[in-house]
Amino acid sequence: MGSRSVHRKVLLETLANELPENTIKFSINITSIKSQGQDITVLHLEDGSVIRTKALIGCDGVHSVVAQWLGLTAPVDTGRSAVRGLAVFSGGHGFKHEVQQFIGDGVRAAFLAMNETDVFWGITTSLTARDEKMARKPELISKEVTEHLAKDCPAEYLNVVQHSELSTVTWAPLMFRVPWDVLFGRTHCGAVTVAGDAFHPMTPDLGQGGCAALEDAVVLARCLANSRHSMASGMEMYVKERRWRVAGLITGAFLSGWVQQGWSGWSGWMVKLFRDHLFYRFVWPRIVNVVHYDCGVLPEKEKTS
Repeated sequence: MGSRSVHRKVLLETLANELPENTIKFSINITSIKSQGQDITVLHLEDGSVIRTKALIGCDGVHSVVAQWLGLTAPVDTGRSAVRGLAVFSGGHGFKHEVQQFIGDGVRAAFLAMNETDVFWGITTSLTARDEKMARKPELISKEVTEHLAKDCPAEYLNVVQHSELSTVTWAPLMFRVPWDVLFGRTHCGAVTVAGDAFHPMTPDLGQGGCAALEDAVVLARCLANSRHSMASGMEMYVKERRWRVAGLITGAFLSGWVQQGWSGWSGWMVKLFRDHLFYRFVWPRIVNVVHYDCGVLPEKEKTS
């Protein structure tokens, strides 16, 4: 399966460099959101500062305060968790630029070469009682992967994990927003809306979470540009265009992850039968097709005389 990969750090730095200086505040949470008339939304931050804004776009992740304020239901826990990391081979790794996947009993592992030296890897499994204890301890997470979760994976996968920089190794439960909440929930109110994981958190099984967020940005910018005299109508156009697209991604990712997880026991045997003889032949090609999506372009900048 071919893929196009982008370093998250490089992407964030590129976007940040386009902003004026001192416009980003890091590690400051929103404590409350209040409407002030029809046109102003007031944000109270935990450092005591107050921001009054004509438009609020919540990109504050899975546990979004903005999504909660809009009335969207909390994301659902899938009962699965994921470990992710970035391996660095200073002398080069020699892998092809393609996803390599390994499926075992209750475990699904994969890695992808980002460039000539860096390899992104991940592994998903069912949640266990000890997961929470190691959540913020990269050395314990890495040890759990090599000694337990990935012990039956090929040596090349274990080698990738062992080359990881510990600062990049993370563990997190997998969560998603139910599709009907995305379709029928209140995803905007006046000039307030959400984007990215705040709008449509999904499992990583299609690798489309970040891509969908970038699509959001393009569509939202286009809608706002085409309705520049009304922020509210622009945001309404945006959510109408995005609802069905992201609901499909959420559903496809969840189904893909559930089928390919590699469940054990008699039910696992039934799932494996469905996966190997039906899913990969008939369902998976259709799911993958949603990845090849054109979200359109931004309107051209008006020329000034």
